[in-house]
Amino acid sequence: QVQLAESGGGLVQAGGSLRLSCAASGRTFIYYHMGWFRQAPGKERVFIAGITRSGGSTYYADSVKGRFTISRDDAKNTVILQMNSLKPEDTAVYFCAASVRAAVPFEENRYNYWGQGTQVTVSS
Repeated sequence: QVQLAESGGGLVQAGGSLRLSCAASGRTFIYYHMGWFRQAPGKERVFIAGITRSGGSTYYADSVKGRFTISRDDAKNTVILQMNSLKPEDTAVYFCAASVRAAVPFEENRYNYWGQGTQVTVSS
């Protein structure tokens, strides 16, 4: 099993940046593909970024491509989401998740473990 804890959320002006971290417990972190999802008020939780267990491949939703970067540091059991050029529509609760699937899933029901989420608010 793995436990996940996000941090780094907060309030930022449009055009600004935030760096979200997801710290994972346990020694099996390297066996998981990792993903970031977000849930805006009144909307479903959606996939925004994923990274393979090797770190060799990354995937992004069109809405964040070119602005967000996902990375992982297996030595620190951490996944990072660097968010640049933030927009008000990026306002949401951001979740990290871990999956044991063969490939990085884009569907939330294919992830095995979830963090509690961190709030990101982008003001205009």
